[in-house]
Formats: sequence, structure tokens, C-alpha cells
Amino acid sequence: MAQQNRYGAPLKIKVQTHDIDEQAHSLTQWQQKYDQMSDGSFYGFIEETDYANIHVFKEYTERALRQQCNIAPNSVWLGIPYQSQQSRINGLNVASNQFMCRTSDNDFELITPEQFNIYGLVIDWNSIEYMAQLQGVTLKNLSSAQSARLSVSNSSLQTARQIINSMVVGKGFGLKTESQQDMLNMLALHLLQADNPQQNIAPSYKRRKAVVDKVKEYVTTNPQKTITITELCELAFVSRRTLQYSFESILGINPLRFLRLTRLNNVRRELKKLNQDKPISVIAANWGFWHAGQFAKDYTQLFGENPSQTVKNSAQQFEPPCSTNL
Repeated sequence: MAQQNRYGAPLKIKVQTHDIDEQAHSLTQWQQKYDQMSDGSFYGFIEETDYANIHVFKEYTERALRQQCNIAPNSVWLGIPYQSQQSRINGLNVASNQFMCRTSDNDFELITPEQFNIYGLVIDWNSIEYMAQLQGVTLKNLSSAQSARLSVSNSSLQTARQIINSMVVGKGFGLKTESQQDMLNMLALHLLQADNPQQNIAPSYKRRKAVVDKVKEYVTTNPQKTITITELCELAFVSRRTLQYSFESILGINPLRFLRLTRLNNVRRELKKLNQDKPISVIAANWGFWHAGQFAKDYTQLFGENPSQTVKNSAQQFEPPCSTNL
């Protein structure tokens, strides 16, 4: 959280990017990695307001993404999609009457669709505990898998969107900073006690997620290897049908597409490194792309630019994304 006077003017920042890595690194005090999962050039923006003990933001991403996230230490995050869109947290579908919730104790994964808007609120854990004690509220175990999605009324979600939007892109209802912060604190407490955690997690969820996680680890540790479906089935001790269903239910894509997209994103990150002097073909081969022509075609289709353009653009842009203090 921002280090400032308790009720000093909050810091407002707006960032626009055309690069998924810049987008991932732009959210204040988050540790993130984004992989692009749908075709085309990327565009995104983040608008955020940082108070003494609470951070609120609005984020837009043009392309479907797999986001690996961890929030600021000793805090809790509430994520509220702008509207009902098909998103997942840790492989669990988020319904229209739900918001997402994770603590800094847990890394988490989001699968978000194209043209995705989300409001976020990150609050210091000591602050929310103190307010809960004052109000006589017992907080749930927010680190549990069940607490990744919490259910409230649609009217409560809409009110939350309006409040966060006013603090981020508006004038905070014309309130003084102290009153804005109090309103956000009470909003967080209200949402966290509004209902019991969503309980209807399918019994097969843990098994399906374990299959996907095992394959992810294998893909990470074998970047150059040509990997087949048969090999993945043997690795996870499952049938082809179970492997396919596990990936589609947890990540929304089949395992071979996951493999190809993950490796293409890794190639792109390596192409963008400073002082990169390896030939593109060598970098591609290091991630299992042995056919240069097919690699270039797949890469260009996914990112809307060819590998040479990525190298050129990266060399010209060794500077932060356009950021404006408001």
C-alpha cells in the first residue's frame, strides 16, 4: 500500500499499454505474469487510486489471457467483473452474482475473456481485521479454495462497481479523502460478510486441477521437447478423454493448444530481453518450435506481429509505459 499520511491525497495513476508484459507489471504492488490466449495485437489500460491502506483499480484487457497473480503482502483482494463475462479463478467459473477473493497467502490464476473489464479492491489485512472487530464481525477463512468465489446479490455487486468507479475514474462522490477511504473500507467489510463461500465445487475438481497442474509443471521443465497427447496421458495416469476434459474445464482450452500458446508466450518474452543476440530461430527451437515457417505463422497469428517486429519494437521501447499521475 502507498506510504503516505493516513488521510493524504490518494495517488491516482492511469497506464495504457500495447504489451501484455507491461500490463502485468503496471498494477501497483502485484506480482503477475500474463499469457495471451487469443489472436491479435494487445491493448489494455489500468486506472488506479492508492490510499493509505486500500488500493482500488479498474483494468481492461483486449485479449483473452491466462494471468498468474500474487497481491501485495498482508492484504486481501476482491475482484468484481464489470459485467457477466466468462472468467475463471483457479479453474472455477465465476457466476454473475459472484466476486473473486484471494489473500496474499495464495498465488492464484485467472482465465479472462476478450474485452474484459474488472474492478479490484486490495485492502490491508490488519485494517480489515480491525474493522471486523469493531463491528463484531467474524471473518471467514479467506485462504480456502471455497472462498475464491463469494456470492452476493447483484445489487450489492452493482453498488460496489459504482463506488469503486467513482473513486478511480470519478471524483469520489465529492467526499474528502478520509470519507472516501472509510466508504471503501466499509464496502470491503460488507462484501466479505455478505454470504457464505460458494460451496458447490464438483467433487472431481481437485483431480482435474491436479491433472492440469502436473502437465503445466512438465511443460515448464521440458521446454524443447516435442510433447504428445499420449505422453501427457501417461504422465497424468488418465485417458485422452479425461485429459481433454480436465483442460477444457479448468483452462477453457485443449492441452495441445495450451502447450503451443504457453511456448509462444515464452518465446515472445525471450525475444524482448535486453541485449538479446541469439537468432530468432534458435530461441524458437529452445522452446520446441523446430519448423521456422510454421513458428512464424503461429506467432504472427497470435500476437498480430511477426517475431522480427517484436525484437525491433522492444529495442525501441526500453522505457516504462505511458503513465500519468492524475
